[in-house]
Amino acid sequence: MRKEGGVVLATERYGSAQSWKYLEKDGVIERRRDGREGETRSHSVVGFFKSVFLPQGYPDSVSDDYLQYQFWDTLQAFSSSLSGTLATQASLKGVGVGNQEATVAAATVTWLLRDGTGMLGRILFAWQKGTKLDSEAKKWRLFADVLNDIAMFMEILAPYFPTCFTLIVCTAGIFKSIVGVAGGATRAALTVHQARRDNMADISAKDGSQETLVNLAGLLVSLILIPLVTDNPVLTVSLFFLFTILHLFANYKAVRSVVMETFNEARLSIVLLRYLKDKQIFSPSQANQTEPVFLEFGKMTPIKLGVRLQDVVQSPEELSLALKENNMPFLLGIRNGCVYVCLGPEASVCDEIRAVCQALWLSDMLSHPTSREHVCPASEQQSLWKMVHESYKLMDANFDPFLKGVEAAGWDIKRTLLDWDEWRVEWKAKSS
Repeated sequence: MRKEGGVVLATERYGSAQSWKYLEKDGVIERRRDGREGETRSHSVVGFFKSVFLPQGYPDSVSDDYLQYQFWDTLQAFSSSLSGTLATQASLKGVGVGNQEATVAAATVTWLLRDGTGMLGRILFAWQKGTKLDSEAKKWRLFADVLNDIAMFMEILAPYFPTCFTLIVCTAGIFKSIVGVAGGATRAALTVHQARRDNMADISAKDGSQETLVNLAGLLVSLILIPLVTDNPVLTVSLFFLFTILHLFANYKAVRSVVMETFNEARLSIVLLRYLKDKQIFSPSQANQTEPVFLEFGKMTPIKLGVRLQDVVQSPEELSLALKENNMPFLLGIRNGCVYVCLGPEASVCDEIRAVCQALWLSDMLSHPTSREHVCPASEQQSLWKMVHESYKLMDANFDPFLKGVEAAGWDIKRTLLDWDEWRVEWKAKSS
């Protein structure tokens, strides 16, 4: 192949960022970059910043939503940095910086109490909610940022309530410790989603570089703000609310931009109920746009996955009912307004998805009184078991085409983010 200036012997590229060609000219191999000289200089500058702040192989090495998420995440980090400056100034003023009557011992005790209560809060929150941070990463990510703004607002107000100052800053310290656990854990979960070449460490490191650059910019702006807000509580609170609105808006846009291809309970519910309604399969992008990103309480009948056998059945008769028309490696039951799923040790990922599909259908039926009245004529317990049996028939008819449809739509069915507990039960049918 002959080009102007010589014969092209080979071409090479560096990901999608650079393209080079090797030319034979006068018996010598010459390496030349594709593109005009001006473009080359421009690309070299852009390439330098990409290599410093973006993962190697970008954009091929990350998920499609990476750039949009990082843009909003950067904006929220900048606004949070400025809000944090206002809160830190208020905290220092509250412990006595600039006050000749304040003692070092009193300020130290206050600081130690704040840090101590924060440590306890961190441990307790990780114990109670650690398993939820993978399956509901978007919700807890947004929750952490809202809680962080509340904690900073408390720190700004604390100096104006000197009698309750220690209590307020300790409470804010607990909130911030929860933010640290939830924010760090959900950041890790999102990094797993973004990494497409097993490059989690690189993505995490470059995210740290981006955050450091943003914090440096926030520091420079803070140097201008501090003289303006000192001894001016009205301006302090006004700027804090301005930065908080920007922070929350950017966080909402950030979590909304994430498109996860794995099923959690919310995304599976959206896709399944739409399929049962009109046989339409939502793509990951469509389902993620519909997925709720705020924590919800009491809207749906709760579902407990991977429970003990006694949570599902409490008598041999109930075990017989649970095994009726059931040849799957899981058992379902409804008790005390909750759907329980008991899983066998041999269950595959597809079995887990099907079990949750049945549980979601039962939860949806129980959450709509009109539907429940239609299927519950006489005995409450018998009617509930009748609903369980109907769920098996429904999935027998619909699950295989549903599973093929979601796989064709781009969903990853080899793994899930469903919140299973660790109980696994082997049961035997009651002998005649």
